[in-house]
Amino acid sequence: MLALGNDHGGYTLMRYITGVLDELGEAYVWLGSKTDERCDYPDFAAAVARAVVSGEADRGILICGTGIGMSIAANKVPGIRAALCGDLYSAEMTRRHNDANILCMGARVIGDEVARRITEVFLRTEFEGGRHAVRIAKLVP
Repeated sequence: MLALGNDHGGYTLMRYITGVLDELGEAYVWLGSKTDERCDYPDFAAAVARAVVSGEADRGILICGTGIGMSIAANKVPGIRAALCGDLYSAEMTRRHNDANILCMGARVIGDEVARRITEVFLRTEFEGGRHAVRIAKLVP
């Protein structure tokens, strides 16, 4: 199960990503704004982060205009490893080496097809563990 969140700047891209997730047969709960009316990204980042930390969701996807604000806000929640990705390699490596549990994207930075491919890579890439697990353990406060 995925938890999804977006602000007004990420609404259109998130609507597109929900269609992608439907095509892929991925279950999700959409906790973000359902309009493009101005709203505050930290509220949605916190909701998704809490859903992931509580186990309600396995991972999350957050989208705002740049992805930066969502990433900063989500990473304030202990246990969250939110990664801003704008390319396929970063999406793969953040799962493989960092065990990122939230993907952040910027709707004003990447287009639909890039967002689709980043999402697919993020969802299908597994954490390698091993030496990377040791490093992840050092991130816990």
